Amino acid sequence: MKILLVEDEPDLGAIIQKNLTHHQYVVDWALDGMEAWEYLTNSQAIYSIAIVDWMLPKLSGIELCRRLRKANYTLPILMLTARDRMEDKITGLDAGADDYLVKPFGMEELLARMRALQRRAPTFQTERLQLGHLRLDYGSNAIAITDSQGNEKSVSLTAKEFQLLEYLMQNPDRILTHDQIRDRIWALDSESASNVVAAQIRLLRKKLVESGCENPIETVRGFGYRLNSNNK
Repeated sequence: MKILLVEDEPDLGAIIQKNLTHHQYVVDWALDGMEAWEYLTNSQAIYSIAIVDWMLPKLSGIELCRRLRKANYTLPILMLTARDRMEDKITGLDAGADDYLVKPFGMEELLARMRALQRRAPTFQTERLQLGHLRLDYGSNAIAITDSQGNEKSVSLTAKEFQLLEYLMQNPDRILTHDQIRDRIWALDSESASNVVAAQIRLLRKKLVESGCENPIETVRGFGYRLNSNNK
């Protein structure tokens, strides 16, 4: 799941990014409102939630929210601010924020509010994602593979393997290009090597094959990769 963090305080932004990454979110971090707008209007950027500070250079969090809602963006927005007056909360919510978190705050509360926004969002993430003989469990961060006799084998995945397989399972029988996968799984400002997608695909495919899943990820030469819905 990809998150846009918009925070101009370097120390706080680094703490939030580190914690979200630890919980296996992919995080793009913008330092001002205009940079955030550019991230959000990038055709390759698909975010589940935006975490937006109120006081930002160039374009405030309030103005960013208003601009997004005027452009009919439905992205859930969690507003961060030191302003705790009721009038300020009303201003933030009226501008288009979906929730409001007053600084200072604990990371557990931030994560809980994010989960609440996910539950309310149209793209609600279920606890499990099933495709053919593959079942992705969000709680255990593992993949369960069912053999022809109905027996299940659980396979632990790294954070990137989990995110990659999730993206493939969300798009069964569809060819996903190298650039689509890279932009979805890695932050836009990451210095990922050009072959990082192919390398990650090989590692994930090897793990699935060794666990009894035959030909789980197809390489479509010249185009990209595809996970077949009739995997076995």
